[in-house]
Amino acid sequence: MSRTESLGAYLRAQGRRRLDRVEVSDDGRNARCALALLDAAAYAESLAEDDPIVEMLEQAGCFGPLGFDEFSPGEEAARFIREWVGSEPHELLLALPAVAASA
Repeated sequence: MSRTESLGAYLRAQGRRRLDRVEVSDDGRNARCALALLDAAAYAESLAEDDPIVEMLEQAGCFGPLGFDEFSPGEEAARFIREWVGSEPHELLLALPAVAASA
């Protein structure tokens, strides 16, 4: 699995997790978050393997110490992803390296 496929799969799984989440008074937050994550997954999978965003995620350690493992952002970045409701997929991906590195 390529890095972009792994990143997309991770984001898609998080989006589906939010779709399955039922909260009585979330005012559509889970649905908005799910759509944003599914959109980000599609965007991530469209990136080239040598895209600067993918390289930044690798340098932040999101693909393991050698850069070839499955996407694993760390706890702080995973929490950031789970709560993402932003509108632009590239904003999420650009923010992740800093969040992952700060942990």
